Amino acid sequence: MPSLKDLKVRIESVKSTRKITKAMQMVAAAKLRRAQEAAENARPYAERMRAVLGNLAASVQASPTAPKLLAGTGRDETHLIVVATSERGLAGGFNAAIVKIARYQIDKLVAEGKTVKILTIGKKGREMLRRDHGKRLVGHVDLSEVKRVGYENAAEIARRITDMYNNGEFDVCTLYFSRFQSVISQIPTERRLIPAEFEAPEGEAGQAAANYEYEPDEEAILADLLPRGLATEIFAALLENAASEQGARMSAMDNATRNAGEMIDRLTIEYNRSRQAAITKELIEIISGAEAL
Repeated sequence: MPSLKDLKVRIESVKSTRKITKAMQMVAAAKLRRAQEAAENARPYAERMRAVLGNLAASVQASPTAPKLLAGTGRDETHLIVVATSERGLAGGFNAAIVKIARYQIDKLVAEGKTVKILTIGKKGREMLRRDHGKRLVGHVDLSEVKRVGYENAAEIARRITDMYNNGEFDVCTLYFSRFQSVISQIPTERRLIPAEFEAPEGEAGQAAANYEYEPDEEAILADLLPRGLATEIFAALLENAASEQGARMSAMDNATRNAGEMIDRLTIEYNRSRQAAITKELIEIISGAEAL
């Protein structure tokens, strides 16, 4: 049975931990509001960009002169898996959920005999994948010094991926991130970046989308817009990740704070019982000694 001093030290230690988790919860809550607004504001732009690119792609996808980012290499042998996670931990299962679906796809591709290369964004994903797939890691993007993710960060990542693609280093690129839904719900998401994949555009009531005439031609516009679309997809994913991370951290720290409070209550009861038992024992010894005299 622990001594009274040990129990008191442990209670003070848990109280200190509770102060830290409570502070982290409040910081995450403050950051979440800004991150959520940024993610939600980026969604309409990203969706509209997909719609425009989808409309353009529908008319030129079968063309032999279609942009390489849209048409692909014609092969399906080498896959680049881009795993976007956070730089810091203490965010519940946020990072583990993203890595889980990425690892499942990696294992599936390897079992099919495909060549897999991994590009990580965020330190936590790299740490989690290094043990089983260290030899497949071909690059890492460090955003630990970036206080607020901007479009220029996504554009730099997009340029890096595009350069690898133009150099023939892979055939298919897929991005893994977490889409923010609420403080308690973040959805691990898979999105193919290269070859660009779009849903067939539709008009109202499911009718065919309107036909547009473009100047210059569709292929020239796509050649310029596809790299921007790639950067936009990555930027939207990074913003979704930022909001998801803060939401997961806020939820995790709230649970940790409540658990610490429950532990303090249990330890306090145990401390009071032990103290009462010690006092009772001393009184019995005193009374027994007095009666012996």
